[in-house]
Amino acid sequence: MPGEKQTAVKYYVGVDVGSGSVRAALVDECGTVVAHAERPIQIWDPRPDHYEQSSADIWAACCSVTKEVVRGVDARQIQGLGFDATCSLVVVDKEFQPLAVNSEGQNHRNVIMWMDHRAASQVKLINATQHRVLNYVGGAMSVEMQPPKLLWIKENLPKSWEKVGYFFDLPDFLSWKATGVTARSLCTVVCKWTYTSDRGWDDSFWKMIGLEDLVKDKYEKIGNHVLSPGEAVGKGLTPDAARDLGLPEGIAVAASLIDAHAGGLGVIGADVKGHNLPCESQPITSRLAMICGTSSCHMGVSETPIFVPGVWGPYFSAMVPGLWLNEGGQSATGKLIDHVVRGHAAFPELEAKAAA
Repeated sequence: MPGEKQTAVKYYVGVDVGSGSVRAALVDECGTVVAHAERPIQIWDPRPDHYEQSSADIWAACCSVTKEVVRGVDARQIQGLGFDATCSLVVVDKEFQPLAVNSEGQNHRNVIMWMDHRAASQVKLINATQHRVLNYVGGAMSVEMQPPKLLWIKENLPKSWEKVGYFFDLPDFLSWKATGVTARSLCTVVCKWTYTSDRGWDDSFWKMIGLEDLVKDKYEKIGNHVLSPGEAVGKGLTPDAARDLGLPEGIAVAASLIDAHAGGLGVIGADVKGHNLPCESQPITSRLAMICGTSSCHMGVSETPIFVPGVWGPYFSAMVPGLWLNEGGQSATGKLIDHVVRGHAAFPELEAKAAA
């Protein structure tokens, strides 16, 4: 109204790293997306079941899309930043420099993607132990989780293993890159690394599968400081990261989420009033989120733990604080659809028309 003092709008930046691209959104305090940008990221597939990326390439894409969405906005209005990403494994040395995850020694290819299946024999060994931590992943660990990948590196790349300083889930690598703090998110370590919010790491599991060296260094390489998703990381954005991203130094950086879990949180927590949906007056534990991308994932939360053979979880507080999460789905669903579409005889013609 005329004469009333206008308050500046507050903005937040969300960065989403998928399998093939990075997206950023500028969101106002009412939840409206006011700007959006996307950049592709590179994937190397040097042999069957091997999929690798570059953490430097991913970070560069994060910087590019973030600078684009905040262009023209008063930096003082930007209040915070959050990342989500695929649960890929990032490997760096003691100086945080990229370390090869391949026999070619290509250090820039330092990310084993979530969909990489090179550790098939290692996951069989892990599942044969029938260790109690497997109860929290549906009774059998997936080859796409991190312990089998760690074991593969130790067995196949001993030179890299000796030089390793830190192993990060990709979402946690991004929050470290932004803040300089090596804290991990409860979302990543619970869902993909066998951590539990009440007992932490289980020494006996790592010793049983031959990764006792992680226990000896008090889990420094995989994380001994864990934050709840959304919790502030360190003192916020470092000067270097602020310059890279085009954001104000010191703004809050949230502990990260796996990409599917960020989507799950958005669906399960959505305001559905006024749409005549059956869940409108029901608790969020009555909702099921279906997240679709390169894979598809069904996610639901409950007040008590639910153990289902073949269904991941129950994971406590990994997505919604105080609630247990279960996940079921189909790996590479979207990738399969993409394969079918691209394999069709009409694809080149339609691609050309779309580009035009």
